[in-house]
Amino acid sequence: MLKSLRPIEMLPARERVASALRKAIMSQYFRKGEELSIDKVAAMLGVSATPVREAYQILSSEGLIKLRPNKGAIVIGMNEKWVRDHFGVRAVLEAEAARLTAIRATDISSLEQIVTKSGNLIEDGDYSSYADLNQAFHLAIWNLCGNEKLKSMVSNLWNGLSLGARVTVEDYARISITEHIEIFHRIEEKDGDGAYRLMYKHIIRSMESMLTHLSEEESGN
Repeated sequence: MLKSLRPIEMLPARERVASALRKAIMSQYFRKGEELSIDKVAAMLGVSATPVREAYQILSSEGLIKLRPNKGAIVIGMNEKWVRDHFGVRAVLEAEAARLTAIRATDISSLEQIVTKSGNLIEDGDYSSYADLNQAFHLAIWNLCGNEKLKSMVSNLWNGLSLGARVTVEDYARISITEHIEIFHRIEEKDGDGAYRLMYKHIIRSMESMLTHLSEEESGN
């Protein structure tokens, strides 16, 4: 039983924009050589130009886009190595955050609230709202782990739901919430090693899902 409800925290605007763009580039929605104007992206995402400019700096440092002075950016794109490197770093950092949360956190009610609400959404068939709660689940763990440097690093790597080329939002949400519940139970039981192992597996599974987009592109399907 939850003792209280509290607002569900989300990432800052620049990191949400970077996440949306990173995911769009990974999934081939934005292709190599495509021009991304700041105004166009801001309109698509319903934000001002400022977080878009800030997001461009993040993605430029990752090598996903090339900045064009006063003209936005050009998509450089990625290959399998980039995806594996990206998720490999995410897996280690997020797994460590889960381990630290399990052994350090004394109040995980915020995480319990998110897991409960996510489960209720899935039961009600509201899969479209799951993406925000998925983000909130991971962010709650970063906040609870007690390491601000780790939180900052992993926040800059966030890319949202990593749907495979032939995976529906419904299928992905059901898989994801099942894994979230298992991770939450390890944290609840203060099983640091178990939380680390399950979170690492969770991120690597997302990587394999995302890689299906590249294989589809290479096969011409």
